[in-house]
Amino acid sequence: MDHSGHGMDGMNMDLPPFTLARGLEFGGDPFFLVGCLLGLGLYGWAVIRLRRRGDAWPVGRTVAWAVGLVTVALVMCTRLNDYGMAMFSVHMVQHMVISMLSPILLLLGAPMTLALRALPAAGRGRKGPRELLVALLHSRYMRIITHPAFTIPLFIASLYALYFSPLFDFLMESRAGHIGMMVHFLAVGLVFFWPIMGVDPGPHRPGYVMRMLELFAGMPFHAFFGIALMMATEPMVDTFLHPPSSLGIEALADQSAAGGIAWAFSEIPSVVVLIALVFQWYKSEERQSQRADRAADRNGDKDLADYNAYLASLNARSR
Repeated sequence: MDHSGHGMDGMNMDLPPFTLARGLEFGGDPFFLVGCLLGLGLYGWAVIRLRRRGDAWPVGRTVAWAVGLVTVALVMCTRLNDYGMAMFSVHMVQHMVISMLSPILLLLGAPMTLALRALPAAGRGRKGPRELLVALLHSRYMRIITHPAFTIPLFIASLYALYFSPLFDFLMESRAGHIGMMVHFLAVGLVFFWPIMGVDPGPHRPGYVMRMLELFAGMPFHAFFGIALMMATEPMVDTFLHPPSSLGIEALADQSAAGGIAWAFSEIPSVVVLIALVFQWYKSEERQSQRADRAADRNGDKDLADYNAYLASLNARSR
């Protein structure tokens, strides 16, 4: 099957050779553009609402959310989206950013915590947006989709089951299919990293060591996927079999570049999340230490006095 005019009603036919400057030109995919602006607007409204009430909200969280939305916009609202329909390497950049970088930044923004604090309570016996959100967070559905037994296989299947089956080619035949795929990648990234990041409330609250194990359980599969693409001796995905001649690229070389991107990207989120987890762990230990100090101040170091008395009794007994 010839895919030379593949996707977007033949718009790929006359794409000039790829450069970063061309790729970052505004392409304005309306779906993601509206989504990013809506996400920014709602978050801003919630922060302003808290501030007017006299409550603080960490600037770092607002920055993380905004940068997360910018990363989505960069890969989906620019010409990268056009090039991603014709070049495996550019598509892989889109996939990796939207499934592994954007979710981490968005989760560091703690949108659920912000929503729970900003939304007004509906009042006794009534259900408003806040009550519905609380019910959703505590639902059996949410317990299932955020459980490692679900998230890790889903994270892995999003690579292997999609790219190495006819489903990928089917979705890439239309812009709607491509957008649906990217929404799926973003959603999978969010549910995979949500319990690991542990910033927002959720059904699963594993300890820090368990979170690190969950993180490292998924990452090697990304590396293996990248290596498989790099080592392949023939193109493995029909969509990118015949790139437009105007691009001046060769399918196998472009696939190898895509594999290199997938392999390299598997390390980036691991490092970012690991730094975030270590920082959270440190802050948690610091809070526990402060609580213990305050308790000691309240009871006049009673625990220490009791321990010294216990040692003294042992000493008296041994004489």
